[in-house]
Amino acid sequence: MRPLPENRLDPRIKRVWRISDSLWITAGYACCSAAFFAIALSDPCAQWAWIVAGAMTVAWLACLVVWTGMLVPVRYARWRYEVGCDELDIARGIVWRTRVVIPFVRVQNTDTRQGPVLRAFGLAAVTVATAAGEHVIPGLAFEEADALRDRIAEQARLAQEDV
Repeated sequence: MRPLPENRLDPRIKRVWRISDSLWITAGYACCSAAFFAIALSDPCAQWAWIVAGAMTVAWLACLVVWTGMLVPVRYARWRYEVGCDELDIARGIVWRTRVVIPFVRVQNTDTRQGPVLRAFGLAAVTVATAAGEHVIPGLAFEEADALRDRIAEQARLAQEDV
């Protein structure tokens, strides 16, 4: 069995994941609990609505602690990538671990992406597209992401010339 890839993501991605996960968890909580708070406020006899809203609030807080406090460091430790001579190797996952080896001859295009949160931290994601789908390396310094994108594109061009 081949060893894990050596390259890690930029450590700032942990803050990005915490912010992003917090926003998604809070949006889900707001959507699910709004109706119960509305019922509880409009009907003084609806004590059950307060109980449900309270339980949802406790679940929201627990999810915030687990996702942002406990899972982010493990997720960061498990994310690795490496660009070899003939392939891109990506390893990720906490419970369901995924190992993807992408031969450069299969690469169709590469690009970099930045959302508002990644941009605020000076990070970017590199996307590698093949006929089977897209593979993303999510948290690299912007300059490093550009260099990696160009390196993968050059390796793919050379691999396709050899075929």
